[in-house]
Amino acid sequence: MIYHWPSPGKINLFLYITGQRKDGFHLLQTLFQFIDYHDTLILEPRQDNSILLLTPLNGIPDETNLIVRAARLIQRYCKCHRTLYSAPCGVNISINKRLPIGGGLGGGSSNAATMLIALNEIWQCGMSDHQLMHLGLNLGADVPIFIHGHSAFAEGIGEQLKPANPSEKWYLIAHPGINIPTSVIFSDVELKRDTPIRCFNELLLSPYINDCEPIVRKRFPKVERVISWLLKYAPARITGTGSCIFAEFDKEISALQVLQRTPRWFYSFIARGVNVSPLHRIRHQQFES
Repeated sequence: MIYHWPSPGKINLFLYITGQRKDGFHLLQTLFQFIDYHDTLILEPRQDNSILLLTPLNGIPDETNLIVRAARLIQRYCKCHRTLYSAPCGVNISINKRLPIGGGLGGGSSNAATMLIALNEIWQCGMSDHQLMHLGLNLGADVPIFIHGHSAFAEGIGEQLKPANPSEKWYLIAHPGINIPTSVIFSDVELKRDTPIRCFNELLLSPYINDCEPIVRKRFPKVERVISWLLKYAPARITGTGSCIFAEFDKEISALQVLQRTPRWFYSFIARGVNVSPLHRIRHQQFES
C-alpha cells in the first residue's frame, strides 16, 4: 500500500531572541502557526529494512537530509522496542516538494516530523506524540511543533510549547529566490540576542516583530526589496530566519488582489493560517479504510 502524508509549512507570527546558551543554541519566544500549504511525502513500505529516498533533493546528500535521518532514527527505535521483531522496517520515500528550502517555513523540520508520525503508524512502533516530540528534538528544535500539531507559543530553544489560537488569517507568502541557512543568521555578530522576556499576553498586545529581520534585510537585498514592495499593501515580515516574507490579510480576496499585482521577479502564493496542522487532520484517515 502507498501512503500520502502532508508535510505543512509554518510561520512565526513573532520571534524574539532572549539569550543564548553555552552550547550555542539561542533562547527565544515565538508564536507558531501552520499554513494550509504543504509538501507531500509518498511512502511505500518495503519487505526488507532498506530506507530509500527515490527523489533526492539537489545539494542535500541523503545522510544529511532530515527525511532520511528521521526514518533511520525511528527505525532504530522500532527494532529495539516493538514486539513484532520479525516484521520489516523499510520504506521507499518520494517527496513532492513545494515549500522553499531555506525559506523559514520549516520545510525540513516538517518533513522530519511527518516521517516520524507516518512511520510510527506504518511500522506500528506504538510511540506516543510526546515520545515522538522527544525523539524529534534530536533532529532540530522546530521538529516538535510539527508533531505537536497545534499552533503554540514556544520558549526555550523552541521546544517548550503552550497551545495558542491566533487568528486564522490569509497570507500572501513571497519567496525572493534565495535560500538562507539558519546558521548564517544565528551566527551573525549583529543579531539582537537580548530581547527582554515577556509574558504571552503582553506579547499578544504588542506589535509583532521578528528579531532576525533586520539582519536578513541588511545581508540580503532581495529580501529587503520584496518586503518594501509588500509593505505598500499590508503588514509584512519574514518568518523564522529564512527568506520568505508573509503579508497578512483578513480576507482571501484581498490577498488574491495583491497576488495579481506581484512582480515576476519573485515567486508568491496564497495560504491560510490554520491552528490545527493539516498533517493531524488526516493522520487517522490513512488507516481507516
